[in-house]
Amino acid sequence: MVVGVGSRLPFTAPWLLAPMEGVTEPCFRELVLERNPPLTLGGAFTEFARVFSHVLSRPVLRDHLGERRFPQPVGLQLMGSDVELLAQTAERALECGAPLVDLNFGCPAPGALRTCAGSAMLRDPAALEALIAAVVRASSPAPVTAKIRAGYDDDRDLEQLARAVEQGGAAMLTVHCRTRAEGYSETVHWERIARAVASVKIPICGNGGVRTHGDLERMRRETGCRFVMVGRAALGDPWIFSGHRATAAESAQFLLQYAGLLEERGFPRAGALARVKQLVHFWSAGDLVGEKRGQWLRDAQLLDRIASAVA
Repeated sequence: MVVGVGSRLPFTAPWLLAPMEGVTEPCFRELVLERNPPLTLGGAFTEFARVFSHVLSRPVLRDHLGERRFPQPVGLQLMGSDVELLAQTAERALECGAPLVDLNFGCPAPGALRTCAGSAMLRDPAALEALIAAVVRASSPAPVTAKIRAGYDDDRDLEQLARAVEQGGAAMLTVHCRTRAEGYSETVHWERIARAVASVKIPICGNGGVRTHGDLERMRRETGCRFVMVGRAALGDPWIFSGHRATAAESAQFLLQYAGLLEERGFPRAGALARVKQLVHFWSAGDLVGEKRGQWLRDAQLLDRIASAVA
């Protein structure tokens, strides 16, 4: 019996900002949401909150959600394998203002695998279904969504995993089209997203291989998915959801504002600079970096270099 699928998804548009560890904390998220109106960016997710040995506290959950609110919902993503701890943490997340809870079954990091969390759960569809069902019960009537990879070592169990997510009661399934074994390779398999669409009735969100604004609708057209989630491409161009072609000045202003917000909220300057360099590694917006990416990444005065593009 499918539990709780009637919960209405609160997204304002089909394009979603992916949860990314070390990236989609409130500072970056807020700047992206500010620049993409609700009709072009439908929602976002926090970086995952790891639920390992105890129920997460309300202050920790509030820190993940941040203080600012936007017309678009920001789902709080949880990762863990303990059914009771996850269910109780999800309940607290909703008390803290999360409009929905997302469950991470896709992280391929060794730390997640050691604790049987993230993509480790892909080896046991029955356990995955039971965990989702418990969180759905604890979260009702708010929707619970789930994110998986196409499989652990291969994609042979993709349909079974999709059905487990549906039977557990998730209101949406996001399918990252690479397997755990494929990591973040350049090879993408959108046909796997289409297989998930054909195997269940709940909405599918496709993820993986989006590089341009035009790819968003192309993925929906080619796979039949209802939503598209963007990760690394949004690190290079935060305007990818709207298709706005940022100027070099707009591009530079984003990076400077990001650094400023990080420092304002407690990051040391060196930490803020490291986060900016993380974006510069992918950055394509406004043709700001171009062929000088290596020079920019080695520049100890990177923020001054960026500021010169605004002047």
